[in-house]
Amino acid sequence: MAATPPIPPVNGTLVPRYAGPATFCRLPEIRDVPYCDVAVLGIPFDAGTSYRPGARFGPQAIRQASRHLRTNFHPAYDTEPFTTLQVADAGDVACNPYNIEAAIAQIEAAADELYQRAPVIVSLGGDHTIAVPLLRSINKKTGPVALVHFDAHLDTWDTYFGAPYTHGTPFRRAAEEGLFNEAASMHVGIRGPLYSSDDLARDEELGFKTVHCDELQSHGVEHVVERIRERVGDKPLYLSIDIDVLDPAHAPGTGTPEIAGLSSRELVTIIRRLQGVNLVGADIVEVAPAYDHAEITSLAAATLAFEMINLIACSA
Repeated sequence: MAATPPIPPVNGTLVPRYAGPATFCRLPEIRDVPYCDVAVLGIPFDAGTSYRPGARFGPQAIRQASRHLRTNFHPAYDTEPFTTLQVADAGDVACNPYNIEAAIAQIEAAADELYQRAPVIVSLGGDHTIAVPLLRSINKKTGPVALVHFDAHLDTWDTYFGAPYTHGTPFRRAAEEGLFNEAASMHVGIRGPLYSSDDLARDEELGFKTVHCDELQSHGVEHVVERIRERVGDKPLYLSIDIDVLDPAHAPGTGTPEIAGLSSRELVTIIRRLQGVNLVGADIVEVAPAYDHAEITSLAAATLAFEMINLIACSA
């Protein structure tokens, strides 16, 4: 970190939280800070969705919901994250809404450029297709990362309707390109029916281990945390969170909801128990606010993004 004290968000005790800038947690924009430890990047892209579209509006909805958060001090981590770190909002990537491969190239280029200013990016999606360019970009810095993927779905199918880049295929492409450490990566929260009886076997061939929701239900949160920690160790970790890992009762505003998922308490507790990991990047995706109610889903996503920033602050 630089010697210059961080420029904090707008103070919620001086300016009501419903007022002030429309940035994530009312943080400064990246153009207004002399340095940046963590950049929050919006990626309003959803051309890879297979059912309900609308995740292109996720970044702005997450930013709006982040106004709810009290960001001065987090007792679960004993951190003052925006005093420890200079965090800034890097705005949105201008993604081509008609050409998926062009959009992927734009996202990768934007992340590459942003990494010249900030060592860590927390991305707000958008659909899960965005994980491919984000993993490509971070690999240029760290090499293959440990990937922990929270989701109701595997997202390792080969194609949808012949299309190689969709929100159901990012981690198949990432495996083919060697973008994650096969010995240190896993899915958490998988549930529901599959397209084929071979899906799980093919997924395991790519290097993933899987924590199904049934396992969490049977053995509890601490068991899941232990599995993640044992798998990841001290390797550079990338967290990718599809909001549909949460049960629709906790996250109705998403494109492909799946019942019998994690509660928001369970997911937040898992994230908090990962203090000390070497978190080098993260994304939170698939918030589709048109299907939301009372900002339930957007608030969950904003909270998770803030939790991940606190994880980074713990290691600063």
